[in-house]
Amino acid sequence: MPNMREIRERIASIQQILKITNAMYLMSSSKLKKARKSLEATEPYFYKLQSTIDSVLEHTPHTRQQFFDRRADIPEEKRKKGYIVITADKGLCGSYNHNIMKYTEQELAKAADIDNCYLFVMGQVGRMHFQRKMRVDGEFLYTTQNPTLYRAGEIADMVIDKFDNGELDEVYLIYTDMINSSQQETRTLRLLPFERRHFGKAADGTMKKLPKASFMPSPEEVMNYLIPQYAKGIIYGAMVEAFCCEQQSRMTAMDAATTSAKDMIKELSLMYNRARQAAITQEITEVCGGAASLDE
Repeated sequence: MPNMREIRERIASIQQILKITNAMYLMSSSKLKKARKSLEATEPYFYKLQSTIDSVLEHTPHTRQQFFDRRADIPEEKRKKGYIVITADKGLCGSYNHNIMKYTEQELAKAADIDNCYLFVMGQVGRMHFQRKMRVDGEFLYTTQNPTLYRAGEIADMVIDKFDNGELDEVYLIYTDMINSSQQETRTLRLLPFERRHFGKAADGTMKKLPKASFMPSPEEVMNYLIPQYAKGIIYGAMVEAFCCEQQSRMTAMDAATTSAKDMIKELSLMYNRARQAAITQEITEVCGGAASLDE
């Protein structure tokens, strides 16, 4: 059994850890609220952007657009696929990083040719993991800790350029989506090429009577501006969702660590009291024994 000094030192050490875990819980809670507020502030713009793109497609259903080119002439085994994987820059967030990396490996295993798969990893943890196993084509340092529209725009411009140049035939987003405060789900979202939906018919099958519309200088030029902006919004939304999931996982992990630390302090305090009582009892026994020997 450890002595009282060792128990006191261990209690003091756990109390320091308890302060750290509690502070990390509060910081994660604050970051989660801030990220959610930023996303809610920008969502109306991208919803309006989406409706504008739908309107353009309604009025010009036969417009050729490279962002919707599925490149059907390229066979599946030769298609070059890019995966934007969003992980965390730090640990101490439960199984968040493990789940996203395991899911990514499963998605890569489904590919017909792993050599035609290109990873663009966001997050130091995921980057260090995949660099040991395969080639990582893109790195975005400290992007996940502060998701912003500017950084999302940089990523969108890069993958769109690669798609336009034929370096990539498909682009996917792999991120974690928060379903509710206690449930998260890792998802794959296809970013490029976009799915083109036709809105020429109403629900009863009749043709819509669309008002006349003109686009200056052309529908293609309008879409060339709108689509990259919309892609930036999709990436930004995925970044914020992943960041919120990371903070929620860290809050859960830190809350469990705080509870465990309190339980350990309670057990050690009981051990300390027992050791202290045993020491007091031993001292009383020694004094009584010494007094009895003097009387004799």
